[in-house]
Amino acid sequence: MTAPGEDPAPEASGGQSPADEGSRRSSAPPSEAPKGVGGVLDLLRPRVSWGQLAGGLLCLLLGFAVVAQVQANKRDTTFATARQDELVGILSDLGQRSERLRGDLRDLEETKAGLERDAQGGTALEEARRRATTYGLLAGTLPAEGPGVEVAIDDRRHGVRALHLLDALQELRDAGAEVIQVNEVRAGVDTYFLDEQDGVQADGRLLQAPYRFLAIGDPHTMATALNIPGGVVKTLQGAGAVVSITPRARIAVRAIRSP
Repeated sequence: MTAPGEDPAPEASGGQSPADEGSRRSSAPPSEAPKGVGGVLDLLRPRVSWGQLAGGLLCLLLGFAVVAQVQANKRDTTFATARQDELVGILSDLGQRSERLRGDLRDLEETKAGLERDAQGGTALEEARRRATTYGLLAGTLPAEGPGVEVAIDDRRHGVRALHLLDALQELRDAGAEVIQVNEVRAGVDTYFLDEQDGVQADGRLLQAPYRFLAIGDPHTMATALNIPGGVVKTLQGAGAVVSITPRARIAVRAIRSP
């Protein structure tokens, strides 16, 4: 209580009004927070341990293995769903590949054996001899034997000319004849025929009828080539000649050419 006319005494310094307390709370730094809030934030913050990393890596590897197994199963079912003609084609392709591989293996084995022999010069000498024989047969400097045909042309009306004999020679060559002899002349790459009064000249030597070709090669192929419609035999018959073709298992060509 105060006397009339006196101002009211100020309140003790220790007393605080509600308005002052609210102003102080509002002016408090915002960084300050109750102790219980920090604990909640720590609980919500994720923590990663080495065990969790290992578990995640294991799950990743397991997923990759599952995907790979699924893809393998899909490939395995390809043949199960294939049609019969597709399977036949696949088997045929595999068989051809296998045969090619076996052939390559044989070639490699032969090459290996040849290289082993070559240590003593055997392979090189054998190859040189083989080439010399081949070149000698082609050049006509060596005699030859083998299966072939004998073609006899009996020119009774004297109508056979050099062109007819040249056609017969070329037809035999085209049919695969490796060695050819005409009467006593060994045919070569530069063999020529010329018409003469008493017959036909071959490489400067006079040939007289009957004309006889000895050709080494496949008998069936050469006989078929000579007898084709409109071919050599028909042309010779048109010239008045009598033609006979005799396949033989062994033809001996003895005539040779000078080197």
